[in-house]
Amino acid sequence: MAETSGGQRGGPLRALYGWMMKNAQGKHAWAALAGFAFAEASCFPIPPDVMLLPMMLANRKRAFHLAAWCALWSVIGGCFGYAIGALFWDTLGVWIVHAFHFPVARIETLRAEYGAHAYLIAVQGLTPIPFKLVTISAGLANVPFAAFVFYAALARTVRFVVIEGLLVYWFGEQAKAILDKYMEAALIIFLAAVVLGIVAVATLM
Repeated sequence: MAETSGGQRGGPLRALYGWMMKNAQGKHAWAALAGFAFAEASCFPIPPDVMLLPMMLANRKRAFHLAAWCALWSVIGGCFGYAIGALFWDTLGVWIVHAFHFPVARIETLRAEYGAHAYLIAVQGLTPIPFKLVTISAGLANVPFAAFVFYAALARTVRFVVIEGLLVYWFGEQAKAILDKYMEAALIIFLAAVVLGIVAVATLM
């Protein structure tokens, strides 16, 4: 795969992309995706889509399995994020929020929203808003745990399995060709969406 593994353009990024494409069916890649999804839902800044999408494109027959696997571990990681908000807010929770330069007052806003309308967990879990902010805020709001798991699972399933899974299933070859050619630009756009999600929460909510 010359376009993805060659070091002629954007060396480190293409090397990482090439590694994920080549190892999409390996046990270590699935474990790495699980760890990625778990961490992002509680403390890691980059969404798992950046690893999930190349893996699905490299193995379209198992796209829905990969998406479901990612959703599962995202929900499990979200439970850890919930615990941070419910049990460790004054220590670990505040540290994570400060690490993202996210105003604590906005967390209080999310806390009030989730306390009154728990279904917003499902809505905001579909957006570029960092999922860790959703899960930690839900724990801080003492949203009933069963309700939190339901809405978190709904959001992650719709995002990874229904939306991304179907897109890869229908447009996988075209998407792979575009990603192979414009991988750097696609990554920049994706990361920009993440940053805009953080900014939107910090300024608009």
